This record gives sequence, structure tokens and C-alpha cells, in this order.
Amino acid sequence: MPRRLGNARILMYSHDTFGLGHLRRCRTIAHSLVEDYRGLNVLIISGATIAGAFDYRARVDFVKIPSVIKLRNGEYTSMDRHIDLQETMKMRQSIIRHTAETFEPDIFIIDKEPLGLRGEVEDTLAYLKTRGTTLILGLRDVMDAPHLLEAEWKRHDVLRKIGNLYDDVWVYGPPDFYDPLTGIDIPQSVRSKMNFVGFLQRKASLEPSTSQPGREDYLLVTTGGGGDGADLVRDVIAAYDVDPTLTHKAVIVLGPYMSADQRSKFREACESRPRLEIIEFDNRMEDRIAGAKAVVAMGGYNTYCEILSFDKPALIVPRTQPREEQLIRATRASELGLISMLSGEDSADAVKFASAIKDVLKRDPPSVSAPGMHLEGLPNISRIVDDWMKRKSGHALSLAQG
Repeated sequence: MPRRLGNARILMYSHDTFGLGHLRRCRTIAHSLVEDYRGLNVLIISGATIAGAFDYRARVDFVKIPSVIKLRNGEYTSMDRHIDLQETMKMRQSIIRHTAETFEPDIFIIDKEPLGLRGEVEDTLAYLKTRGTTLILGLRDVMDAPHLLEAEWKRHDVLRKIGNLYDDVWVYGPPDFYDPLTGIDIPQSVRSKMNFVGFLQRKASLEPSTSQPGREDYLLVTTGGGGDGADLVRDVIAAYDVDPTLTHKAVIVLGPYMSADQRSKFREACESRPRLEIIEFDNRMEDRIAGAKAVVAMGGYNTYCEILSFDKPALIVPRTQPREEQLIRATRASELGLISMLSGEDSADAVKFASAIKDVLKRDPPSVSAPGMHLEGLPNISRIVDDWMKRKSGHALSLAQG
């Protein structure tokens, strides 16, 4: 039976410039919290162009801000090329501030970017702090190579601002997997607030779609958002072409951010290859992974959570640009025996890649190869939110009585 949290309100911010990871993480947390607590409402601020393509539970909604995309060189541009980036950033900042003023959240959770994209949330954080809102920064298990992250944060005095603004810093992974701020000189004002909550468990739909392939009969290939996934898809097709003994059916999910030209090229290429099925986008990737025999992926945060949640053997081919996050995560996961890893250079060797794909189809699941990896993030977050809200209501009661 879900507990009741009065009319509590949680605002979440997901900057969403490259891929779907941030929004999917926020949505997972939001759905878990409204499932645990009656009376709780969650509003997600998102820059994802396809935020509306996902389903949202009752008492979870989203506000769409103008989209900004991150280019492979790390620079940003407006999704609408006719609008100047500075104008877009002004609109985003204004909508974020106005939403916070109107929604009046009890808790504000920021995903990954401590001050928002180009500092767009800093003003709102300072405002909400004066209103008594609990401010929480959520960091994924791996951020980036330490020297790159440290340089980026030093330019904007981020660590000092985290210490001054935030009440808590959640790390969405266990402490024995990876510390996202490793290699950086972290002040005690920040380190003391860090709370390793654990990986976020995913669930499949209660009612499997009739359009889904039969369970356990396919290899799932996923590129995440797909914006940088063309090389992986190309290499999978080449591996199947070079090795006639690779007969297991593969379902390839291109991702909504892959270019139209690339999507068209891959669809056409697979029409004559009966072992390969192309899907452009699925808003229930949990169901796809739950039904797969094994997974080949680039290895974003959500993919790891799903691999663990559904106990699937996995082969990861991490990207190394514009961040080294996927490479660091894959290296650590491989050390722990959680996944198999192949470099982009090796995946481009069709014979090597075909052999690695056949191996992953025979690989033990994570529960056997890395039995210590737990998914405790969502219940831990639920407990922390409960503690914060009790503290707030207790403080309000003492003020009223005083």
C-alpha cells in the first residue's frame, strides 16, 4: 500500500542535449516515487525533443523547454537552426524559473549538470533555496574522465557552488562500482553530502505487447538515443555478413536521434538480410531488453541498469567522444565481470566482432558472472525523500506551534 505524503511536490530538471539518458533516468525515479507515495506530484523539466513520446504515470508530467543539441565536438546549437543559441538559452532559463515559481516544489532534483546547461538553473536554485526547497544534485555513476570534468567545473566554480547550494548529492550507483568524482580534489562541503544510493532498477510492462518478438529468441542491439550509433549498427551488419554461422536473429533499435539518411540506409540494407530486424524507436526499451537473449550496446547508464535488472549477458562497444564516460564504465564493468567489452576499433573488424557476438550469446548472465551488483537506488531514494518530507513537516509544525 503506498504511503501518503500530503500534497508534496517534486520538480526535476533534465537538460537533455544528446540522447535520452537523462530524461529516462528522471522518469524512472518519478514513477517509482509516485508508486510509493500517494499525494505526491512530480514535474520534469526536459529539453528532449521527444519527451512526449514516452508514457507518464498519473501525477507525473513534464514541461518541455526549447531543445539544444550537443555536437560531436562538444559544442551546442539550437535544435531550431533559425533561432540563435543565446535566444534559446534565455527562453529555457525563463521557463525554468517561471515553472519553479509557479509549481513551488518541496524538493528540486537536478540531473547531472549542477548549474544546468550553461548555468541556466543557477538563478532558480538560488531562488528556491530562499524558499526552503530541498535541493538535490543527482550524478550518474560515471561522469567523465577526471581531468576533463575538473577543467570544466573549475571554469565555472562548480564545486564551491555545489557546496553552497545543494542539500544532498545522490550518486546513482554503488560506492564499490565507481566514484564519479574520483581523481578530483573534492572539498569536504561536497564530499560530506555525497550519498551513493545505488543503481536504478527497471521493470518490464505487466502486459507484454503483442508486437514484441517471442521472448529469449533474439539478440538486441541498441544505440541509446542513436545520435552517435551509426558505427555500431554498421559494424553489426558487417559482422553478420562476414560470418554465415552467426545465425541468431538480431533486433536493432536505431534510436530517435540517428539521422534520417542513416536510418534509411540501414533499413534498406536489412531488407535483404532476414536475420536482421530494424526498429527505429521503442519507448519501452525495458520490454525489449527483458525479452532478449543477450544485448549488444554502446553502454550508457540506463543500458547498464537494464542489463542488471533483467540479468542479460551483454557486449559493450563504448563511444569515447565527446565524453569518456562510456569507456570508463565499460572498463570497470568488464573488470568486475559484469559485461564483455570490445573497442570501436575491434568492432570495425567484422571477423572479430562476429566472434564476440557469438561469445556473448553463450555468456553467463550478470547474476552468475558478477553476483555482487545490486539495484537498490529506487528504494533508497524513496526512503530519503520520506525523511526529507518528515523533516519539513516537523519543522512546519514546530513553527506553527511556536
